[in-house]
Amino acid sequence: MTNEQQERRHAERMARKKGVVDRKIDAARTERGVLLVNSGNGKGKSSAAFGLVARALGHGMRVGVVQFIKSRSDTGEEAFFRRQPEVSWHVMGEGFTWETQDRERDIAAAGAAWEVAHAMLRDAGYGLVVLDELNIALKYGYIELASVIEALRARPLAQHVVVTGRGALPELVATADTVTEMRPVRHAFEAGLKAMPGMEF
Repeated sequence: MTNEQQERRHAERMARKKGVVDRKIDAARTERGVLLVNSGNGKGKSSAAFGLVARALGHGMRVGVVQFIKSRSDTGEEAFFRRQPEVSWHVMGEGFTWETQDRERDIAAAGAAWEVAHAMLRDAGYGLVVLDELNIALKYGYIELASVIEALRARPLAQHVVVTGRGALPELVATADTVTEMRPVRHAFEAGLKAMPGMEF
């Protein structure tokens, strides 16, 4: 095949693809807040959510972040986003469940975090709410799933929400607009590399 034939084939293929994409864009007419769920065993669930925090801030939105399980407050994302006046950031976990080994304490911490999150989900002033590791709290039964789903469905029309954490429950997945399952292929920790600032926290 000559270069000219290859170029013509490529142009025809891209024209067909553009037609398909343009029709999908034209069919998408609804404007409302989106519920995203980032789950799976791979790295990047929270990192992806915090990328959306930066994007939302770029559009002038007010952002709320509630961390349900994580307890450390030395993360790079918190240090950066706490400097932004439009961000309300709450670290409310007691640490990962294998560290605390205290179910009652974990339930109490998750309940307190849910009170803060629920208030955000009722406040139309928040354009984006990130519920980091909420999936873990739901999976272990620290918070009632039905109450969470009810609050997510009743939130202000334009409000976006991102829920992160492994083991997203099927009912939450069914409620979400966009669901991403992070799949591990390789992780530096498995090769003995320590968690590094700027990469893992």
